Amino acid sequence: MTEGEPRPGSRRVDRSEGFGERLLGVLLDRAHEMPPQLIAPMIAEEVARIGGRDVTVLLQDYAQELLVPLPGRGLVVGEPEVIADSPAGTAFLRATAVEVPQAGGVRMYLPLLDGSDEVGVMALSLASVDDDDRRLLRRLAGLVAEIVVTKHAYTDRFFQARRREPMSVSAEMQWSLLPPLTMSVPQVAVSGAVEPAYSIAGDSFDYALNDDILHVAVFDAMGHGLDAATMATVAVGAYRHARRAGIGLAEKYAFMDRAIAEQFGPDHFVTAQLMDLDTTTGHLQWVNAGHPAPLLIRNHEVARQLEGPTTLPVGLGGEHPTISEHQLQRGDRVLCYTDGVIEERDAEGELFGEQRLIRCVNAVERARAEEGIRAGALWLSHTLKRERGGRTSDDATVLLIEWRGGAADHLTILE
Repeated sequence: MTEGEPRPGSRRVDRSEGFGERLLGVLLDRAHEMPPQLIAPMIAEEVARIGGRDVTVLLQDYAQELLVPLPGRGLVVGEPEVIADSPAGTAFLRATAVEVPQAGGVRMYLPLLDGSDEVGVMALSLASVDDDDRRLLRRLAGLVAEIVVTKHAYTDRFFQARRREPMSVSAEMQWSLLPPLTMSVPQVAVSGAVEPAYSIAGDSFDYALNDDILHVAVFDAMGHGLDAATMATVAVGAYRHARRAGIGLAEKYAFMDRAIAEQFGPDHFVTAQLMDLDTTTGHLQWVNAGHPAPLLIRNHEVARQLEGPTTLPVGLGGEHPTISEHQLQRGDRVLCYTDGVIEERDAEGELFGEQRLIRCVNAVERARAEEGIRAGALWLSHTLKRERGGRTSDDATVLLIEWRGGAADHLTILE
């Protein structure tokens, strides 16, 4: 029997492009007013119309270790899939479909991409798979991802499915504050990870791609718990307000400094790394406000620290900051991290330190050279946690920026 040929006694399902357009159109028309609890049966119904069965929607848990099943009528709810060692995890990390032969057909794992951020994976079984199936299912998975993300804001059910342990109030605040963990376009990519996922407090990051400039910031508010989370929330809010006003790096720092000082007084502060990257030229500028120096990664190893003048942390009334500059090469990555990464002590009481961080970065870069930036940030965060003996007594955040220097104009041309 050749690929795509119907089995004896079975009805050939039309999965041509014309049929697919109608199917996706019907799904989109329904989705606008669909209550969140009916998303699961709608997905199951649409997959059944193309001959699919045993549909599972898997969402990334907050610790980014598992893909957990979304409950719902019509969906198969099994055990969580380990991201590091499963076909679903491979589809998730590589953002590509994975096909696994099984009795009676093929099990397909399709990444659910919200833009370039991996939301999770949709798994289903088909009697056979051809190119029409692959094209239609890729588009269906993309539409399902957009629906899940849109409805996510209307219900707690998706949050609850992703949780694998109790979450602190401070972590609730921080997860609500974070942008999508990954953004990837031809010119540049960004991906971050935060630990401990269920009790993160003072660490946060933010970014925005405004025309050709990527704006990035990493924050570490002093203290722990709700006090730190509240200060980080004000810092991010002040940064976004200043960024959207179109002012420069030094002015952003000054605006944030006043906001933190006025709200919390002279004994509170937030360390910060503020960056602007010209995505057409690779010209990087930054202001370091009491933060660890970023690492420049070139050809899959740490080339140097991006050192420069450091001003006082936000809130302490630092002078007008000096702006540091560096010219990136295509493919360069810049790693920003908070001090919780290097100031943790292992079981023997030894400080983790910058050199061990650099060794971990080099090991992950070499081992995951063919994988994307999302996998790079996730594996780095997991590796660092493991190397610290699983200890996370302080918040530990990593943020990777990759300058690609490509062009995106071709994406506007409809063939």
